Amino acid sequence: MNKKRHKILVICGATGSGKTALAMAVAKRLPVEIISADSRQIYRQMDIGTAKATRSEQAAVRHHLIDVVDPDQDYSVADFVDQARPLIEDICSRGCLPCVVGGTGLYFSALLGGLADLPSGDEQLRENLHLQEREQGEGTLHRRLAELDPAAAAQIHPRNLIRLVRALEVCLLSGRTFSSLKEQHRFADQPYVALKLALDYPRDILYQRINARAQQMLDQGLVAEVESLVQRYSFDLKTLETLGYREVCRFLKGEINAEQMLEDIRKFTRHYAKRQLTWFRKDNEIIWVDSSKQSGNVIKSIDNFISQ
Repeated sequence: MNKKRHKILVICGATGSGKTALAMAVAKRLPVEIISADSRQIYRQMDIGTAKATRSEQAAVRHHLIDVVDPDQDYSVADFVDQARPLIEDICSRGCLPCVVGGTGLYFSALLGGLADLPSGDEQLRENLHLQEREQGEGTLHRRLAELDPAAAAQIHPRNLIRLVRALEVCLLSGRTFSSLKEQHRFADQPYVALKLALDYPRDILYQRINARAQQMLDQGLVAEVESLVQRYSFDLKTLETLGYREVCRFLKGEINAEQMLEDIRKFTRHYAKRQLTWFRKDNEIIWVDSSKQSGNVIKSIDNFISQ
């Protein structure tokens, strides 16, 4: 006899599109608990630059998988799945609806389906790859990946060292391309019945929101947050190589001024949002909504989903 599949709500989409706000609005009407599906919100001490739910939001609605590990600890998509699935069981057992919220597409694919059979990490190889980038200059790893796996390189920003290193690691350890292994895997297992919603804005409006949020993060103290991380871990901390943090690091090193730092954060966040939208638009099950105009319909859709 097949086990009954749990129902879950998914709220995904581009950075800056208001996913947390929509989840909080749903929580005012329905008994939900939020599971963060964000590859950076799992890190402690990285609050402003990752746009975590505020303390008041976390106090109002129970949140999970935020502040899970320290910034110098490894955390993989497999770790996310291993922790999220028992949480979904627990939330459902208490009569609540799990609401998975975030913008990390691979986290959603792995949770809703399964994981490709990828080789586990090799710490020494990772260190060597990071060293190669530092010694041979920015863009070295991206060029190397483009030679080994052009399809993967096309999907990864040249400055996203964490993803570049992982893709190269898979290529070098398995002898196969990262993109082919992911393509071969079909996520056949479907453990949940999911209602998938994504926030949809005209591109110019989304970019305006992203630009405003970049300024807001700086106003809230992003530079001080990065300074604190550097003092505790040094500039070599791998998580400081991610969006927003790397631009502040360049500012702190004197490589760019404050105006350029803000513009770079805005520009690279817009580029990231574009890649996120490309990822999510490939999923035909996602319902695209404008939360500012369709909040009532969203709640009705969720009500109908729960009652089915």
